[in-house]
Amino acid sequence: MGESRGIVNRFTIYFLAFATSALAADPPSLWDPDLHREKPDLSGVRAIRFLTEDDYPPLNFARADGSLAGFNVEMARAVCEELQIGCTIQARRFETLVDSLIDSKGDAVVASLAATPDLRKRIDFTLPYYSTPARFVVQRNSTLADATPTALADKTIAVIAGSAHERYLAAFFPKAIAKPEPDFAALTDALESGVADAAFADGLTLAVWLAGDQSRDCCVFKGGPFTESRFFGEGVGIAVRKDDDNLRKAMEWALARIARNGKFAEIYLKYFPIGFY
Repeated sequence: MGESRGIVNRFTIYFLAFATSALAADPPSLWDPDLHREKPDLSGVRAIRFLTEDDYPPLNFARADGSLAGFNVEMARAVCEELQIGCTIQARRFETLVDSLIDSKGDAVVASLAATPDLRKRIDFTLPYYSTPARFVVQRNSTLADATPTALADKTIAVIAGSAHERYLAAFFPKAIAKPEPDFAALTDALESGVADAAFADGLTLAVWLAGDQSRDCCVFKGGPFTESRFFGEGVGIAVRKDDDNLRKAMEWALARIARNGKFAEIYLKYFPIGFY
């Protein structure tokens, strides 16, 4: 489980699928537009069996009728559409996903698995289709001009205790005053109450909070994004078994096409009306 996922860590979101709005930034693309791949032969594959979980909104969750939805789920369906192949998506408990994949109970996992060195020893990943940069958030009436080391010197910054964001703040914003908080709710409370001048955390998590009712439209992003992979990871791809190179390459071909033809932007803006980049 990646650190960005740990920061969200089941914090309660009442998710609404917002329409694209002026609040949304241009969606990111991690794909080189000049890189053209050949479509691998999947003639022997009838369908791709995706595994996910259903309690991690807005990335993957169950609707009231039990059907699966979310950013990752729609990306999986878009991959199947590009490959012109059948697709099934089944929800399992997060902690069982990797073992289920290895045991061939599914062909791929699309559930925001972070490609850590330990996981790479057991399974493989496509190139990432999104990453989770760090961002600063301030109150709307904040007088901070920017989120730079100079601008944040002697300012109090709420961070999750023990997180990569706390370590990054110490390394690159040494004159800022870190205020470690036990969880995301305490971090946003410190920001809203004015105890902290800014909060520094996972951009995706903050974007969902900013777009939701819980923030009460109190706050905005300031500066960034901050994408140092040593602290915030290399991004999120689709997981496959070690011996499934052909399927991995086919998914990468499809993901590159989704990035070029605008489908990725459509899905991203649907679930993240306030972009996290």
